[in-house]
Amino acid sequence: MLQIQDTLVSLDLAERFFCCDLNACKGQCCIEGDAGAPLEEGEADELRRILPCIWNDLLPAARQEIEKNGVSYIDIEGCEVTSLIDGGCCVFATIDDSGCWICAIERAYRQGRIDYYKPISCHLYPVRLTKYDTFTAVNFHRWKICKAAEVLGRSKGIRAYKFLEGPLRRRFGDAWYEELSLTCDEYIQQYGGDNALDD
Repeated sequence: MLQIQDTLVSLDLAERFFCCDLNACKGQCCIEGDAGAPLEEGEADELRRILPCIWNDLLPAARQEIEKNGVSYIDIEGCEVTSLIDGGCCVFATIDDSGCWICAIERAYRQGRIDYYKPISCHLYPVRLTKYDTFTAVNFHRWKICKAAEVLGRSKGIRAYKFLEGPLRRRFGDAWYEELSLTCDEYIQQYGGDNALDD
């Protein structure tokens, strides 16, 4: 683990290679899993605020779920997460012209229609955060559907902490990320940082 300010960061962020490969995975992280995307304090309010702007972009089943149960719910661990369609697909997932699942929120943001990017947990993925009393654990979540992203990242030489620079800066700030980047660079230089191969 790497201690960066009040966080403990998994060595996987330095060792693992990662670069999303939507051509391969088709955005399955939006439609698979056992719970919705974790929401931080205030994010459900943001989702409700921008909802009218993306309402027509959502799937009919998603609109029905939101009308019935809202944009979020409390999961079995007591965390607020985005609502799901029939326990699977995120209500904010939609399909683009190529048949790839994408986030309706992010697409609207990129089109300049809203000023909210998407929940930070989605932006950070495959990083997952766990908050404790005195620190936050920053872990790398491995999932079979992201295997293609690890393969592509390795072929391009992109480490996870480099690929996730934008969301990590968004969540923790520039000073935190600069410290992380320097620490990861030093770790890789000293140890090679290539302990995570195709396991």
